[in-house]
Amino acid sequence: MADVLDKIRRANRPPFYALSVPEAREAYVAASEILELPRVPLARVEELRIPAADGSPQPARLYAPSNEVLPVLLYLHGGGFTIGNLETHDSLCRQLALRSGAAVVAYEYRLAPEHRFPIAVDDGWTAMKWLSQQAHALGLDGTRLAVGGDSAGGTLSAVAAIHARDTGLPLRLQLLITPGTTAHADTPSHRTFASGYLLEAQGISWFFDHYIDPADREDWRFAPLLADDLEGVAPACVILAECDPLVDEGVAYADRLRAAGVMVDLELYRGVTHDFIKLGRVLPEATHAQEAAAHALKKAFSL
Repeated sequence: MADVLDKIRRANRPPFYALSVPEAREAYVAASEILELPRVPLARVEELRIPAADGSPQPARLYAPSNEVLPVLLYLHGGGFTIGNLETHDSLCRQLALRSGAAVVAYEYRLAPEHRFPIAVDDGWTAMKWLSQQAHALGLDGTRLAVGGDSAGGTLSAVAAIHARDTGLPLRLQLLITPGTTAHADTPSHRTFASGYLLEAQGISWFFDHYIDPADREDWRFAPLLADDLEGVAPACVILAECDPLVDEGVAYADRLRAAGVMVDLELYRGVTHDFIKLGRVLPEATHAQEAAAHALKKAFSL
């Protein structure tokens, strides 16, 4: 991991927070596959449109390792609610489908600053409900449904799992990969890993300033650790990185879920940073984490 960070520094690319939002989005797409595993071929890779909360059609992509009627994971990508799309997470979604035997539907929720909080939350909820109702039309099993994502997508997935409980929508699993769960980025790990560990304090501030007003940060839809009650939400697989500003809040959220009686598989990968799961060309921990996520999906879906 230290070698990877050194190579990134020597490449001398400007950090996202030093760029305009359009420039940061382009840079994320350009860099996303350099250190990821090659895009593995699958039996089905299909472009979809899934409505956003306002009814506008948003891009989505279906990945399936076979043509059978498979259970399905709704995947919400990371990127600080501001960057990221289907392309930045294509390799990861293919790996999850291949390794688990389940289908994955990746969804492009609307991004800030054009669409600020809580629009991404509402879009995620809408996509989850749509997939539960329309999976059969895609040749999938909507009665076996999970939600998951990384970073900001992990936050949105945790919130979607609470909403699913509240609306009576059964979920088999919430897959939370290095999620953000707190309101103010004020845990000890935010200080310990503030600089030099891929995701930096300035970057977190840049993302959050684009996404949400300070007065809204204690809304549980932004900070699910502040939700009143987590009893009855879907079982969780929580995948964390030791050298990540978000690791403390990930552990805290797993603890709160367990305290509420929720089954939790917690995987903490030592010596790696945020986004490590997308660095499969250079980190064995990335493929180990992908396999752990796939195992959780297999178990949840009885595959």
